[in-house]
Amino acid sequence: MDTQALALVPPLVGWAAHSGFLAHRLAVARRDPLTGLHTRAGWTARATRLIRRHPDALVVLVDLDGFKTLNDTYGHAAGDTALTVAASRLAAWCGRHGIAGRLGGDEFVAALDHTHGPDLTDLDRALHRPFLHAGQTLPLAASVGSCRLADLPTRTLPGALAAADAAMYAAKGRATRRGHRPASS
Repeated sequence: MDTQALALVPPLVGWAAHSGFLAHRLAVARRDPLTGLHTRAGWTARATRLIRRHPDALVVLVDLDGFKTLNDTYGHAAGDTALTVAASRLAAWCGRHGIAGRLGGDEFVAALDHTHGPDLTDLDRALHRPFLHAGQTLPLAASVGSCRLADLPTRTLPGALAAADAAMYAAKGRATRRGHRPASS
């Protein structure tokens, strides 16, 4: 090998290492550090691909009910546990046919191939099962809204998210009328 070729090796190795570092940082940035779910950007990219392949996809929005009260009553560690439990249950519900994400705070999102997907009733049940934290059984509750892309005049992810959001707030309203007033999140 000549000296000119040898002179190129260190910059190429440095560039390759830097590229690997940046790729790792990007992958980490697309995962929520607390729950392990995709962040909004990571979820949106994957959900967009999923709905392109499955025009009958289902988009689901989840908002934990009474989350602020849970935090104020039992502490932030209990709130973190509630978030990780809800995330785990949502991801398990999605299984291999969907993608779950955390939008922020106590709001979660999922998109899945509806033809193979589980029933929404199962998700609702899972998100209303109490969880264990520091030896105490604590309540977990959530409002769930969904939209099937096939029900939209224009099948887009933003349109499905807007419809699922409206359905989620309608579910919060039903919970309030039943006497289960969700505390502000």
